Amino acid sequence: MNQLRVTEIFYSLQGESRTVGLPTVFVRLTGCPLRCVYCDTTYAFSGGRKMSIAEILDEVGSYHPRYVTVTGGEPLAQRGCLTLLDALIEKGYEVSLETSGALDVSEVNPSVVKVLDLKTPSSGEVSKNLYRNLDFLDRKDQLKFVIMNERDYEWAKAIVEEHRLSERCEVLFSPAMGVQDPTELAENILRDRLPVRFQIQLHKILWGDVPGR
Repeated sequence: MNQLRVTEIFYSLQGESRTVGLPTVFVRLTGCPLRCVYCDTTYAFSGGRKMSIAEILDEVGSYHPRYVTVTGGEPLAQRGCLTLLDALIEKGYEVSLETSGALDVSEVNPSVVKVLDLKTPSSGEVSKNLYRNLDFLDRKDQLKFVIMNERDYEWAKAIVEEHRLSERCEVLFSPAMGVQDPTELAENILRDRLPVRFQIQLHKILWGDVPGR
């Protein structure tokens, strides 16, 4: 696939994951088969513009980045995403993929950092989790849980223990903005001595829900 439907390409600070705070180019692909209740990028569900891989690479390159993140929507919903990831790696960028975990990641370029969002019960999409994806995570990858309430927290804690996730990759617990009190989540993590990283979405603190930031 030499063409992809793209919602936006923009330059900002990484708001999440291990590279939080670092200047990054984001390629937001259009479309997503999930409808999580806390989704903050519903504008990426449809529309966008068709771009060739070469056009995407040219626009990304205009920012002279070190870090590139391919996100969505759900980027893997477009088969051409794998080709784009390969092309970005070939260009020498440090590339991450933000994916829901509902679609197969086994064919993702091994040099790409996978940031996999395992859906919690309150997301409304927990049934879509593809647990075999956990077998394709390694120490460079990250697994994220968006926590909305105590039920989500206890569920995520059990999943981390059951699958020994902290031994596979870095585990991130993130409060759903405006829903889960971040201080409460932080205190729960400390109380239970969980081997996870607490994170808050930096970009939302800086710019709110403005698209392209």
